[in-house]
Amino acid sequence: MHLSGATRIRVLVIIVCIVIFWLLIKQFLENRANELGEIVIKPSGLPVVVGVYYEALCPDSKHFVVKQLQATHDIAPQLMDIEYIPYGKASTTVKPDGSLQFDCQHGQIECEANIIHACKVEVITDPDLRLKMVTCMIRDNIVPKDAFHRCTKENNVEDADKIQKCYSGVHGKELLKMHGEKTQSLRPRMEFVPTVTLDGGQYKQSLILKNLLKEVCKVVAGRGPAPDVCTQEGF
Repeated sequence: MHLSGATRIRVLVIIVCIVIFWLLIKQFLENRANELGEIVIKPSGLPVVVGVYYEALCPDSKHFVVKQLQATHDIAPQLMDIEYIPYGKASTTVKPDGSLQFDCQHGQIECEANIIHACKVEVITDPDLRLKMVTCMIRDNIVPKDAFHRCTKENNVEDADKIQKCYSGVHGKELLKMHGEKTQSLRPRMEFVPTVTLDGGQYKQSLILKNLLKEVCKVVAGRGPAPDVCTQEGF
């Protein structure tokens, strides 16, 4: 069959396009395979996102932060990325004028403390310093503002003015409302304070509250080779 010059050119163009498309697909599949290979080689599941739903004046929250969260971070900071959600069993009311009112399990003093906690965990970006401040304040939050000023001095917090501006203004209340919405969205719903999630899952709370490091190691080990710190601790 005789093809005209124009037809031959169109056929060649189509063939070239098919070849280019095939090469692009081949390159994509090779890159994808390399990525999957890297995922297998790397330690998987690190870090585990530890969500801490707590109250600033709650004795059980205090015990968990001091005895488990801080202690686990001291041993294996690489295992965890901590998210702080200070709210607990509080409630939020939006008044007709749009202002926010909170009722907290341990009274208005806890609402004030929760707002300060919400501001400091937003402003402080360094994970070590953030946890030190949470731990320092939760040890003695009876007078929240005094605890805040004392802890900022003890830990040389450079952004103390930003945190103070946050909790003294509207933004601090907006943050606490946001934490309340996140707390209310927990499934299953919060029954005990603190409630701690590992990558969003609640697992068995009694075990997490008793030995956080062990439960974090279980999550990591379920996704791949356990890091040395877990094997050294006998998990």
